[in-house]
Amino acid sequence: MRRREFLAMAGATAVTGFSIPRVSAQVANWPERPVKLIIPYAPGGGSDLIGRPWAEALSQAFGQQFVVENRGGAGGMIGTEAVAKAQPDGYTLLATPGATLTVLPHLRKAPYDASKFVPCGRTGDFVTGFSINAQVGPKTFAEMVDYAKKNPGKLSYGSAGLATATHLRLEMLKYRAGIDILHVPYRGSADALNDLLPNNVQMMNEINNIPHVKAGKLHLLNINNSTRHWDFPDIPTLTELGHPDSDVPIWYSIQGPPGLPQEIAEKLNAKMLELSKTEGIQKSLRGVSAALQPMTTKEMVAFFDADSKNNAALIKAASIKLE
Repeated sequence: MRRREFLAMAGATAVTGFSIPRVSAQVANWPERPVKLIIPYAPGGGSDLIGRPWAEALSQAFGQQFVVENRGGAGGMIGTEAVAKAQPDGYTLLATPGATLTVLPHLRKAPYDASKFVPCGRTGDFVTGFSINAQVGPKTFAEMVDYAKKNPGKLSYGSAGLATATHLRLEMLKYRAGIDILHVPYRGSADALNDLLPNNVQMMNEINNIPHVKAGKLHLLNINNSTRHWDFPDIPTLTELGHPDSDVPIWYSIQGPPGLPQEIAEKLNAKMLELSKTEGIQKSLRGVSAALQPMTTKEMVAFFDADSKNNAALIKAASIKLE
């Protein structure tokens, strides 16, 4: 069953396995106990920085704890698979970047069908860009490209793992700029950052880099976004630097396991749309360089489909393969 079909059925008995009265009671009382939010990456990375403020806000809004569980490994596949196999009762959800659903399945056989996850709400988008260790020398995007062309393979780039969106951002850069940079995948962006700061790898593209840019340890070279970063108004976007359509959006969401009653997804989505308007969640996400992009579940399905197609096209055009 595809996502559109599932949404159309909206909690029908054939999908959930429950009778209609039971579904109604389940929805009316949800959540009656703590909800587990599985983040498919290690603590301290972008997924964690975006997921935890939402867990706190939802805990306060519903009066039940939304408990974060980091389950990293295999480029996000392990945690995502765990949710795919979870009971679809609304008490195990996935707080994930889009890559586990719209990038990874195009590059390797995934033990889950990404199209069957049930979208519940958008949690934020990365607003960051390529950063480089200050010890390397280049301070601008043009200087980095020039350095990479003169020293092919000498620069290395740390990502949160194979087939992540940050991995795809590097491949897009290499493809569009015609440069050779070594990709070094980690279990999460926190581990990659630990190697970036002592210059064991030279570049990254993550929101957990931003504090170190402000401290002068890293140089921010560009912004992978349609607009500039509010804290770095002098840093140009990739489009302004002559590379349009090269950003590779990094978006985050909460997804339910296959079979989650649509009524629960809609109940959670309504609360997330409400929270998105509050100063608390706006300030929390802005503080970690994330921008809110609220969406209904229907809008999320259309966005998911478009992002998946765009990533598949890039992977084919740039002949991207997993190392």
